[in-house]
Amino acid sequence: MNLAVIGAGPAGLALALLAAERLPQAQVHLFDTRPLDRDISGDARTLALNLGSIRLLQRLSAWRPQAAQAIQTVHISQAPPSPVAGEVWMRAADHRLPQLGAVLPYGALVAPLQQRWLDLAAAQPARLFTRFGMAVHAIRSEPGGVELDSGEAHLAERFDLAVVAEGGVFAEQDRKAIQSDYHQNAWVGSVRLAAPGLRGLAIERFTRNGPLALLPLPDDAQGPRAALVWCLPQAEDDIATLTDAQRLVVIQQQLPAVAGRLTGISALKCFPLGLNAETRLLQGRALRIGNAAQTLHPVAGQGLNLGLRDAQALVDALRDAAETGLGLDAVLARVDWQRAPDRWPMIAATDFLARSFAWRLPGLPALRGLALAGLEFATPLKTALARRMMFGG
Repeated sequence: MNLAVIGAGPAGLALALLAAERLPQAQVHLFDTRPLDRDISGDARTLALNLGSIRLLQRLSAWRPQAAQAIQTVHISQAPPSPVAGEVWMRAADHRLPQLGAVLPYGALVAPLQQRWLDLAAAQPARLFTRFGMAVHAIRSEPGGVELDSGEAHLAERFDLAVVAEGGVFAEQDRKAIQSDYHQNAWVGSVRLAAPGLRGLAIERFTRNGPLALLPLPDDAQGPRAALVWCLPQAEDDIATLTDAQRLVVIQQQLPAVAGRLTGISALKCFPLGLNAETRLLQGRALRIGNAAQTLHPVAGQGLNLGLRDAQALVDALRDAAETGLGLDAVLARVDWQRAPDRWPMIAATDFLARSFAWRLPGLPALRGLALAGLEFATPLKTALARRMMFGG
């Protein structure tokens, strides 16, 4: 099989590595517009991984635990003015696990994945091809394969299968079959903490205007810190006009006491939020994974984890096909429907939560608080939810 992987972000690199290791007869071509000599190790964008994703990266020899901060506890709560606060605690210890997930910079994940790929490609140059600094301009499905136009000369090349893993953010994407602009902004950056009490603790706070999340980061030379994801409706978003001191006061007022005191804030970047998803992963012999298949609201922090599961499911199916002799088209169709029970509940849940913050119905915050309070004491349901967040559906 001749496989083209388009996009060398986390999902694309993971897919290429899985294919290289588990499909020994396949040729794998990894495309990306990024030049190979561009250093990505310092990219500080924050990623949240669940335990299932960490285990996958460990199997790929691309996990660097010293660059990540483990999440041992998650605290989810409803902010005032709701008459019912409501809170849920999820602890790794309750499941006899070392961690629920981890937080790390984008560069600390992509750099070792890329180096692992380059090492494998150097050892197998006749089978693994690194096509960096090369854009794919068009993908055309044909009977029994797919044709790609790539490079400055728009050279046409034929492959048995093309996997698109080039996602990007909502505002930069072409619109897919299912799309909704939430008219919300996400402000992302980091905050400084007065004490290391947040180490290992992730906080998700449902406020009147949207979710506010703090994710623990590894300490640096200046001490404890956490990644910030702050979602607000665009019509009421005046964050750009505030000073850093004012931003800190507003955030602190909305956080639960368990967060402790914030002492500083980084520069923040703003991203419009929306849902942009394909109804099917497969279109002919082209298949989409990760953000190329579904771009979600960050409320559950599951977008990348979903993409990594897409990659693993595809390679597992291709390996089974190689062993059983099942045709490629039948295998791809099976992957398409097998991923649905994992994809659609996550798409529906994040879409519902994102939309609910725009509903200013009387009593809605109280209902959300009651739901959280009930979940805290519904142990089987909380356990099932925690396992789904850690390992997917």
